[in-house]
Amino acid sequence: MSTNNKKEKEQKLNSPILDETQPHQINAPTFKGTGQKMQKPFVNEHGVIIGDSLYNSPESPINNWSEDVDPSIMAGDDWVHPTNDIGWNTSENRELLEQQKAPQGVPFMHPTKDVSKSTD
Repeated sequence: MSTNNKKEKEQKLNSPILDETQPHQINAPTFKGTGQKMQKPFVNEHGVIIGDSLYNSPESPINNWSEDVDPSIMAGDDWVHPTNDIGWNTSENRELLEQQKAPQGVPFMHPTKDVSKSTD
């Protein structure tokens, strides 16, 4: 893909990011409070848009499949979006995000006094 076409595609990409989450994945985890910032979709070296959740770029090998297409062409980091990937919906990756969030205090807990002492 030529540099001009890639730049044109990147300029057309417009994906809203609301409160550190993508609005189109209803069960997707939020990155809010983790220190990670949502990233916009990008065009990889093959001209395929990654991270727009449409998964239907005309240049995608899947849309141009034949017996001559080597499936390994779709391997590597340039096929995975860092913050808008279905892999974040797994329990393991959700747990990783939760570990990055600042701990939240227990409601009605005093920071220096044990108010439950001698209540049992």
